[in-house]
Amino acid sequence: MTRLKQELIRQIELGGPITVAEYMAQCLLHPDYGYYTQEQVFGREGDFVTAPEISQMFGELIGLALAQAWMDQGSQEDILLVELGPGHGTLMRDIVRVTAQVPGFHQAMHVHLVEASALMRGVQRDTLAGLNVTHHDRLTDLPEAPLFLIANEYLDCLPIHQFARHDHGFQEVMIIAKDDDLHFVLGPKQGWQTDAEFVETCPAAISEMLEIDTRIARDGGAAMIIDYGHFGQPHDSLQSIKGHQMIDPLAAPGLSDLTAHVDFKPLTGVVEKSRVSRVTEQGVFLERLGITKRAQTLASKLSGEGLEHHIAAHRRLTHPEEMGELFKVLGLVPKTAAMIAGLAEA
Repeated sequence: MTRLKQELIRQIELGGPITVAEYMAQCLLHPDYGYYTQEQVFGREGDFVTAPEISQMFGELIGLALAQAWMDQGSQEDILLVELGPGHGTLMRDIVRVTAQVPGFHQAMHVHLVEASALMRGVQRDTLAGLNVTHHDRLTDLPEAPLFLIANEYLDCLPIHQFARHDHGFQEVMIIAKDDDLHFVLGPKQGWQTDAEFVETCPAAISEMLEIDTRIARDGGAAMIIDYGHFGQPHDSLQSIKGHQMIDPLAAPGLSDLTAHVDFKPLTGVVEKSRVSRVTEQGVFLERLGITKRAQTLASKLSGEGLEHHIAAHRRLTHPEEMGELFKVLGLVPKTAAMIAGLAEA
């Protein structure tokens, strides 16, 4: 039994059942036993691999799209180049490297990373050594300035509430302790009006979108939200990953990653002050930005095993059976600005 599991059982015995959202928050960010506070979780030796770790092409295209948005809006001075949940810092490193070729961009940018984990902050500083980086605990801590933001596989880690239809209507999914173990049960009745059998909500993701919407409209800039998910197709999507394998979400609290699919429908629905793009499949988005041409250029310099890995990386990022269809991209810009390259108007 993990140390966190012991703490959760004790907490539930004293205070009663907890929500899935409370469970996720503790499992991921408990100061002593949380997944992101004690583990090296990214990359091939960790529990999962994110797009920036798969190929440099991902970060290069994201960086150039952000730089193009900056130029489209008049090449403002003193902009914030921001990443939410930066992982190892690989994506930001690739963005900074590729945008060095954009005249004036580096002179204008100030790099800010939103990262709650002290452990991951240290990893990010090492990856971005030589670059002046400012860390923040929350998005709301950022100063006011034009905001050029990327959030890749960030919203899927935010705590969710789950509700299941039962004989007495919708009830919230709760977690109890019994026989020295954790179990899912149905809790208080809810007043949902929907035909769905299962509903997930993520208030934290809505709050983040409202903040981004306000800042983009007020200060200018562009934001890209990239994550795996769906558009208004509710289902039980809570999952736990350990060693690149799916396990029971209650099996190893603090030692496995907990995520849920992002529902992009409510995210687009709360954007009112800025302009929001259509939700676009990652494969389509990257193809529009020219990933195949970039892949061919890089392939001309490779051979053997390196070439095989490169071809596999391109497929993994773009093919519908890999990340190309499951992962979605959402963009925000001011109402008077051109939409981000690779994305279409909603």
